[in-house]
Amino acid sequence: MQVIKSINEMQAQSVSLRHQGKLISFVPTMGYLHEGHLSLFEVAKEESDITIASIFVNPTQFGPNEDLDQYPRSVERDLKLCEERGVDIVFLPSEKELYPEGYSTYVCEETLSQPLCGVSRPNFFKGVCTVVAKLFNVVRPDIAVFGQKDAQQASVIRKMVNDLHFPVEIRVAPIVREEDGLAMSSRNAYLNEFQRKDATRIYQALQKGKALYEGGNKNVDRIIAEVIHHISECRRLRVIYVNAVDIDTMKPVSREVDPGRTLIACAVWCDEVRLIDNMIL
Repeated sequence: MQVIKSINEMQAQSVSLRHQGKLISFVPTMGYLHEGHLSLFEVAKEESDITIASIFVNPTQFGPNEDLDQYPRSVERDLKLCEERGVDIVFLPSEKELYPEGYSTYVCEETLSQPLCGVSRPNFFKGVCTVVAKLFNVVRPDIAVFGQKDAQQASVIRKMVNDLHFPVEIRVAPIVREEDGLAMSSRNAYLNEFQRKDATRIYQALQKGKALYEGGNKNVDRIIAEVIHHISECRRLRVIYVNAVDIDTMKPVSREVDPGRTLIACAVWCDEVRLIDNMIL
């Protein structure tokens, strides 16, 4: 496995690989890898000749009072996991490499990024689009793989790719969950034993909503109310949002579930830890 820290070297390597006719897949990550990330590597490997992962905690997607400094990091462990899972190249840039002094150009998507997490984290998707656009220009992948847990992010990135004509196909892999149902996330490391137990109610609540739908109730307001009620029963959990939106457009679904297209998405505070999850009905 090759580790590259320089933008120029990464671009040169990618250009060389493409000239050799190699198909490149790419998985951008912020590190502190877990099985969810590793599942993305597996999808990437199936789709291409060369799998590239990036590890970079992107400062521009964190708000002023968010957890940039505390965000979990373990580069040596991450590199070992990448090598074990057959990643060919890890791009490991520094902040100064990606955001040199005087940097002042950003990428904004202004429709799909507005609801859901865009309300409570107004700068988040600006930072995500900017760093992903930069990484696409450096890595030059044919395919990029994202996770369904960050469903809004995946939709925003796909819109950016289409709007700005990036020659990149976007793949979205299913959510990977812990045995207790909690969606895998690097931020789960923040949870203590008691918080972790309570956090499982988020997925349980989504299942309650799904059961209501499968029982014949297609009214989205009723389903949302069921999810909120189940989450709110736990004193450690505070709902930021629970909404029903179209999986591609992020537009609200106002009446009945559109099967296969309605995303029930939620963000929840577990004490001071922000967690997200979703389910497609």
